[in-house]
Amino acid sequence: MMKRHQDQSQIKWLSDFIWNIADDRLRDVYVRGKYRDVILPFIVLRRLDAVLEPTKQAVLERKKFLDAKGIAEQDGALRMTAGQAFYNTSEFTLAKLKSSSQGQRLREDFIAYLDGFSPNVQEILAKFKFRDQIQTLVDAHVLGYLIEDFLDPEINLSPLPVKDADGRVKLPPLDNHGMGTVFEELIRRFNEENNEEAGEHFTPRDVVKLMAKLLFLPVAERIKSGTYLLYDGSCGTGGMLTVAEEALQELADEHGKEVSIHLFGQEINPETYAICKADLLLKGEGDEAEHIVGGVDKSTLSADQFRSREFDFMISNPPYGKSWKTDLERMGGKAGFNDPRFVVQHGDNPELKLITRSSDGQLMFLVNKLSKMKHNAPADGVGSRIALVHNGSALFTGDAGQGESNIRRWVLENDWLESIIALPLNIFYNTGIATYIWVLSNRKAAHRKGKVQLIDASQWFAPLRRNLGKKNCELAEADIQRILDLYLGEAQETAQSKWFDTEDFGYWKITVERPLRLKSQLKSTAIETLRFASGDEALRAELWARYGSKLYTDFAKLKPEIEAWLKGDSEEEDADSGDEDGAPAKKAVPEKRRRKLLDAATWQRDKKLLDLALLAQTELGDAVFDDHNVFRAQFDMMMKKHGEKLSVSDKKAIFKAVSWHDEAAPPVIAKRTKLKKDKRFEPGLDGAYLETMGKDRFVVEYEPDSDLRDTEQVPLKEPGGIEAFFRREVLPHADDAWIDDEKTQIGYEISFARYFYKPAPLRSLAEIRADILKLEQQTEGLLGKIVGTV
Repeated sequence: MMKRHQDQSQIKWLSDFIWNIADDRLRDVYVRGKYRDVILPFIVLRRLDAVLEPTKQAVLERKKFLDAKGIAEQDGALRMTAGQAFYNTSEFTLAKLKSSSQGQRLREDFIAYLDGFSPNVQEILAKFKFRDQIQTLVDAHVLGYLIEDFLDPEINLSPLPVKDADGRVKLPPLDNHGMGTVFEELIRRFNEENNEEAGEHFTPRDVVKLMAKLLFLPVAERIKSGTYLLYDGSCGTGGMLTVAEEALQELADEHGKEVSIHLFGQEINPETYAICKADLLLKGEGDEAEHIVGGVDKSTLSADQFRSREFDFMISNPPYGKSWKTDLERMGGKAGFNDPRFVVQHGDNPELKLITRSSDGQLMFLVNKLSKMKHNAPADGVGSRIALVHNGSALFTGDAGQGESNIRRWVLENDWLESIIALPLNIFYNTGIATYIWVLSNRKAAHRKGKVQLIDASQWFAPLRRNLGKKNCELAEADIQRILDLYLGEAQETAQSKWFDTEDFGYWKITVERPLRLKSQLKSTAIETLRFASGDEALRAELWARYGSKLYTDFAKLKPEIEAWLKGDSEEEDADSGDEDGAPAKKAVPEKRRRKLLDAATWQRDKKLLDLALLAQTELGDAVFDDHNVFRAQFDMMMKKHGEKLSVSDKKAIFKAVSWHDEAAPPVIAKRTKLKKDKRFEPGLDGAYLETMGKDRFVVEYEPDSDLRDTEQVPLKEPGGIEAFFRREVLPHADDAWIDDEKTQIGYEISFARYFYKPAPLRSLAEIRADILKLEQQTEGLLGKIVGTV
């Protein structure tokens, strides 16, 4: 018979009940954000205590017997006697503690009770840091009241049902997923008073149920008797794992298969990890609990605990919009990053980097799962299947060549993505944003090979009678079935289901360059700007107005005075103050800029540039050069004549000061290469042009103008490829443009809005006219009333 679970309304009532306990007992002891430090471990204690109660006396007797016999290794025997994967050897239960006296005696008894738990429970209590709270509770005289409240017969926190004298269920059990829902609701309430977020978003049972069906139903006929491994790299309280386990077991039973299912999970949050491990112990799965690892030092990204493991099924709701900068630093930073999960060989790229921006690591969790697929599984087996939830940014964030786009490219070009399903808004407890289920497999069915199915289920939901946090709707059985019908049925296009080739999401990002066109003139006003070429022109100009040429001859003497002035007569620094070109106005100049202004070498360098430009003016005059190439050649000859050797940066500084853009000017030549007589020149779009001078031929390349630089996205399925697109879309508008092939990147993005956009129908002229006439009637005589009152 199917186990009866607590429904949403019961879970909401239970959450309210526990919240009231917290608010009544802890209001004057803790701020609300700290209620969790007491309430969450108390819930777990009550769940453990209720399960151990029937065998408590037998455990005490067995413990006494083992001690009398001098048996040191007692763990296995005590587990067997308790009938659970854990036990408690103290003389106390919560019910006995309820009748204990208050004060220090209760404290001692309560600590003895905690100390009596088996080692696996001790780890759970340690993650909660519960012992740190006991003295505070004793001093406030609330420990006894809390014990009494959690023993209230009106609530059942146990995974076992409470029955009446006739054996009928009085209070249904609180299973693992129900416990996770209560946890999420309480965390939300504890934190909302402090304007905090609960962090990760707990996944509702309806969404997990859908994900489990998407994982298992497509391969139901391929599931054989044997062992299957399930994994969640951000397992939270373990709800997704346990629901998936139940679904797989049920499916195997229906097909007459005997399966052994093992759960593996990793969780960085100590509280949720403790609840997950406790609930696996409560289910009698002590061995499975050993495969759940967690704590602040157990991040899935930087401290993967299952590197050598491969899994059959993986399910997850990874944190999205959450920084993983700390993990990145632990992994060597961007420069030293070499984790083989995230730097892979793909195509002709030996090191494709699957590293997202540090502000959002959700796709890193996807890559972690893909690295754990069973690639050598039998062809007729299930291979590895993955279902996980992402928000919308995972679909399109990241430009071509960046980590997010590289991950989508890696997934799609390996043909692992089966489908993405858009969920309704406000389906989660702590966020109302758009969310999507990704389904991936390395053993795609024949009709899915090379294809991706997008399903828009955002409008399929049933409203809740009462909100649970931000969750105001759920996926009803009928909604789940509609999604499954589209997913499991024949491939066909509908308003809510669309099929694409994997290449449909790909594009080339090309960089379009146009030549730099300059005119030049060595006029005095332009040359004078070189005096402040090292930056902070306004400040340097003001210092020049104060001190003049002494800046070049006596800078060491002036430096203390200048420094005091730059500090605004104050030692305080404002790192964000000032404009690059703005005067300080008694406000301190930031230290980094100040350091450069106090560097005598920058003043000498600028003076040198100024002197050389004046020398060039003397030699070349101040007439306008319509062709910058001619000016540059004469300038170089003049410098060579005077034995001056300028660095590239210094020469660019002078040219920048005395030149300006002009569309009528000839392009600035970057490189001219002479062609051999027998060398054939093939014109293309790469910025190389043929130039003939007499009998000689040259290949000419121009300097690109960064101000005119642009990019274009060319679909991978563009007929004729990049060249056809460029000739059709770019050259008619800019005939001197070319493509910088070295910058061409491949990117992938998936735009649900583009594929499922439904434009609102325009109103008819008759409707618009009717509205205007209605407004006229409403305002008739209004002007007269206003004027008449003046």
